Amino acid sequence: MKRDLPPGSTHAQPGAGLLFLREEELRVAQDMMFFAMRDIAAASLAILSEFGLGQAHHRTLHWIGRKPGLTVGELLAFLGITKQSLTRVLGPLIRDGYVAQTAGAQDRRQRLLTLTEKGQALERRLFDCQRDRFLAAYREAGGPAVEGFRRVLHGLTLKQGRDYIDSLDAHRSRGAR
Repeated sequence: MKRDLPPGSTHAQPGAGLLFLREEELRVAQDMMFFAMRDIAAASLAILSEFGLGQAHHRTLHWIGRKPGLTVGELLAFLGITKQSLTRVLGPLIRDGYVAQTAGAQDRRQRLLTLTEKGQALERRLFDCQRDRFLAAYREAGGPAVEGFRRVLHGLTLKQGRDYIDSLDAHRSRGAR
């Protein structure tokens, strides 16, 4: 089997050009994902701890910030947690003034979630500390690697997440025209 070499490389990288990876290569990939998730979360955890918040609060702020007017049901689907778990996370965010909830225009039983000004400032601060990590890693890896990374993450994501990302990509494509 022919192995593609990275530009400027004289030796094939482990797994380069292989369709079937050995278990050890997959284990190393899993190790790398765990380290990356730990390390990318570390910067935001330092900020969150200032407010007595944790990673679940960060994920909640992220999704409400990405989709203002998100319903509680949609948020549950994005987070993949139970209503009881969401109540423990969302309650303090509402009480402490980070999230506002309003009744839906068509269905008053529906609760629509938005970030308050205070919530937007915290979400922005959390994003900024992680953005810098992503920028540095993306610059180091280069464009083709970033696209490959996106494809791997897409492949690891279940249908609901894929559909969301695909809709963002389609929207960006329409905007680029």
